[in-house]
Amino acid sequence: MKLLRHGARGAEKPGMLASDGTIRDLSGVVADISGDVLGDAGLARLRGLDPLTLPVVPADTRLGACVAGTTKFICIGLNYADHAAESGMSVPPEPVIFMKANSAICGPTDPIVIPRGSEKTDWEVELAVIIGTKAKYVSEADAMDHVAGYAVTNDVSERAFQTERSGQWTKGKSCDNFGQTGPWLVTRDEIADPQNLGMWLKVNGETMQNGSTRTMVYGVRHLVSYLSQFMTLHPGDIISTGTPPGVGLGMKPPRYLRAGDVVELGIDGLGAQRQDVIADQAP
Repeated sequence: MKLLRHGARGAEKPGMLASDGTIRDLSGVVADISGDVLGDAGLARLRGLDPLTLPVVPADTRLGACVAGTTKFICIGLNYADHAAESGMSVPPEPVIFMKANSAICGPTDPIVIPRGSEKTDWEVELAVIIGTKAKYVSEADAMDHVAGYAVTNDVSERAFQTERSGQWTKGKSCDNFGQTGPWLVTRDEIADPQNLGMWLKVNGETMQNGSTRTMVYGVRHLVSYLSQFMTLHPGDIISTGTPPGVGLGMKPPRYLRAGDVVELGIDGLGAQRQDVIADQAP
């Protein structure tokens, strides 16, 4: 299944993608794509529906982030050996964990907003893992039982904020609209192997990233188990698993986003995103 959320920001409704490519409204069935809906029983209930009997959502309706009720947006740094190399850093002996503020989460076509004072806003296509059931101290053998599905995310990053202004990476990762997620949550039964997915990103039509989850250092199963040793994972939590090479930081000379640019990205089987890049107009 491909689950999604549609409508104005802050007032999204649940939905799913039907076999004919139309978006169908689920608000008469569930309140949102969150909580118990993401567990095996909740997903089985939705799987039993005939989407073609549900109300059609207009094709031009905005899509929001594909999951609600997120308590944590957890990111894994330097999780592709070739990306670590282009960043001038070593592959870590354990996963590098940092957090992205939930206020950064937005829809797949919401703009990338360059924050005030930014000169180094960068792109990162990443595989997002969406937690379906509570996970605490889970083994690798059981880890996938706690996964609802997967999505595309753009881990937008401001490199100067991230690495040149002291402290942790979080402030370079958490600006508004730095976490486009979707277009849909693809349930785990549709993805035979999350460690074999092609992923790509273009800026103004030029391919910047062209990689695969095959080169991930720490895979999905390990990450879910590993994170659950330190914090309880709850339904709707997002794990953004790292990016392949081709980010602006790694180019010679480095290249960063400017207002007027267009970013497109996607992952095999999970859909694609498109974002206009704009300057923050806040006073």
